[in-house]
This record gives sequence, structure tokens and C-alpha cells, in this order.
Amino acid sequence: MQALCSSGIRPSICTTVTAAPAQYNFTLMTHSGRSSDAPAQDAPKDSTRPVTLSIDIGGSGLKAMLLDPAGQPVSERQRIATPTVPTPKMVLDALDGLRKQLAAFDRVSVGFPGVIKRGSTLTAANLHPEWGGYALQSELEKRWKKPVRVANDAAVQGYGAIRGTGVELVLTLGTGLGSSLFTSGRLCPGLELGHHPWHKHTYEDYLGRRGLDKYGKKEWNKLLQEAIDQTAKLFNWDSLYLGGGNAKKIEFKLLENVSIISNETGILGGVKLWQDQA
Repeated sequence: MQALCSSGIRPSICTTVTAAPAQYNFTLMTHSGRSSDAPAQDAPKDSTRPVTLSIDIGGSGLKAMLLDPAGQPVSERQRIATPTVPTPKMVLDALDGLRKQLAAFDRVSVGFPGVIKRGSTLTAANLHPEWGGYALQSELEKRWKKPVRVANDAAVQGYGAIRGTGVELVLTLGTGLGSSLFTSGRLCPGLELGHHPWHKHTYEDYLGRRGLDKYGKKEWNKLLQEAIDQTAKLFNWDSLYLGGGNAKKIEFKLLENVSIISNETGILGGVKLWQDQA
């Protein structure tokens, strides 16, 4: 047997040759001494990846947080004010600054206050008319060189709050009125209850910030109780979740199957936009 080694190569990775009458038998050894024809083993899966940058675009604030694959936070929540004139350019420039406050990430989830179709924003009643038909998903992908998914903000908040059983309704009480409906954990897309006619105007006119400012907290609470009763008759929900910045202004006793959820659920649900890749 003769060891054939290049200069400077350790013997443990040398090629050894065994002479035979009609052939040579080559065996390449690894550092551990295992033959290269042994079955390859997959690298252990990194349970901390991929990291999702989850963003919540609101009428008054832009929020962001990094999440692990299980949807658990791996950073503090960062928040900046929504630009006074919230055009797409102004908001995206602000998101660029927000992104720089956080560590590296692998993908992006965005909750947006309006109707979303195929990654584009069709409506944005509480932002700016320029958002109509804006390709938000592709624009962020070009800017940040990462895969991006965009959904209605109430849907993302719902993903962070629901239990996945029965009929579950989410209402977000903020600048406007957001809504999302789930059956057995599956989103029923396209629901915009805030713009549905109610009384002389719409649900959002009474329960959004305009209604709170116009009617005052006491009357706003009465209207909200009435709306809860109306949605129970309309959707026959098993559970109702109330979120958004104005949920803290609720003063009446809630039913057992009605609960207030934190603003952070609007970010924590971001991982669920990638559940087909779990």
C-alpha cells in the first residue's frame, strides 16, 4: 500500500492506493476517517430561521418586529409615527428607516389597512388616494431584496389572535374600523365591515376615530355594544376579538366569548402569511 499525499495535506484526508493485478482501488477518506461513499447526512435544521420581519402599517403608526419560525418575538417592537402625508413614497421611506433599527431577516410580512389583491393595495381610506392600485409587495421586494407577502392588517392581527375553532371575528378599533372573519382557522378574505352601511352612515363612521371624536367616549361605547350585538346576529360568531388602539377605551363588561387583544397581535400574526412554507 502506498499513500499518495499532496504537500501540506494531512494524512487523514490522503488518497490511499492498494495495488492489484488488474485494477487500482481508490478510497477517499474524510477528516473523521469515514469513507466518502457512506450515506450523506442532512445538516441539522436551524430552528431560528427563517426570521420574519413583520410590519404593521397603521393610520397613526408604523410598527415592526422580528419573529422566529414559531411566531415568537426575537426583537423589541419598534414604532414610528405614520407620515403626516402618508403617500406610498413617504410611508416606504419611513419603513426604510424602521427596517434599519432591526437586525437581519429572511422574509417580510406586511399588514396594510385596506383591501389587498395579489400584493397590491386597492383601497386605503385612512392613508392617501395614491395607494389605490399600488404594487406594495413587488416594490418592497425590489427595495429590500427579500420575499414579501402583504395582507389586510385586520387579517394579520386575526392570525395572531384566533384559536382556530369555530367562527371567529376580529374587529380593530383604530383610525378606522378593521375586520376579519375566520372559520376553523381559515380566513374569509375581502371582508370590509367598516365600509358597510349602518344607521345613516357606515360602521367606520361611528366606531372609527372620527366617530369617537364626534360622539364622545360614552356614546361611542353604546354604539360599539350595539355593533357587537349586530355582528353576532350577522355572522353567528363563536368568538369575537377586539383590537386596535381604541380598544382600551371600552368601558362596558364583555361577554365571555368576547376578548380584547393587544396591539402586538397585529405583528405576531405575520408568520402565518408564510404557513404554506412551514
